[in-house]
Amino acid sequence: MDATEKLAAEVGTAAACRAMGVSRATLYRRREPLSPIRPTRPRQPRALSDRERQAVLDLLHSTRFVDKAPASVYAALLDEGTYHCSIRTMYRILQDASEVRERRNQLRHPKYKKPELLATGPNQVWSWDITKLLGPAKWTYYYLYVILDIYSRYAVGWMLASRESADLAKRFIRETIEKQNVDANELTIHSDRGPAMKSHTVAQLLATLGVTKSHSRPHVSNDNPFSESQFKTLKYRPEFPDRFGSQEDARGFCHGFFHWYHYEHYHAGIAFLTPFMVHYGLF
Repeated sequence: MDATEKLAAEVGTAAACRAMGVSRATLYRRREPLSPIRPTRPRQPRALSDRERQAVLDLLHSTRFVDKAPASVYAALLDEGTYHCSIRTMYRILQDASEVRERRNQLRHPKYKKPELLATGPNQVWSWDITKLLGPAKWTYYYLYVILDIYSRYAVGWMLASRESADLAKRFIRETIEKQNVDANELTIHSDRGPAMKSHTVAQLLATLGVTKSHSRPHVSNDNPFSESQFKTLKYRPEFPDRFGSQEDARGFCHGFFHWYHYEHYHAGIAFLTPFMVHYGLF
């Protein structure tokens, strides 16, 4: 930098900086370094006094305006012919008081706990869901109900129906529990928050049978991973059609799929054993 200063004295600052590849701002900063104490900004003559700022803060804390945004307060006061300060100044006063946040009175949704699904044996925790299968024409569907044991990944029950119904779900769950000979107070059934899953009909059945119900958190599809994974296995089979010609056609496909899934599919989630082997302890 000393060489640049010497050259600047002979040819000028701009020419010297160009020749030495140095920024003129850097040279000026070296000549007159900034003071460690920065000058304070002078107070604006129209700035509110401390008393006036406190009066605005008290107004924002009042019962009338406590849950209103500064823009709404400003507009309401102008309608009454009253002006205290600008909207931006109201925000500055709130910021100095650490009160810049949502001021409206809003419903606070509860924090749902993430469900923990843990099973150490078959018929302890089941996961169930319903998926749509496309029918022969547009807007026609068949509904596949599946209950999956999360320990063995064995589909302890499945049913194909023409509609989604709480009554059908109730009958389906009851028959599956009876088929598996599950005793009261030993089973937890997990599902998402679909209409049939949250229906009073199903809830009353589970309470009567001594079954603990569990639901996914709202709008969180990852809370029901076992059923979602099983449906993906179903729909990504090479022979899965774009549409089914009839309900009998769809039922025939499901029969073949679940036979393969139970007895031939070596599931990665259960140490590459088949669901049938794990569910009935044949390993």
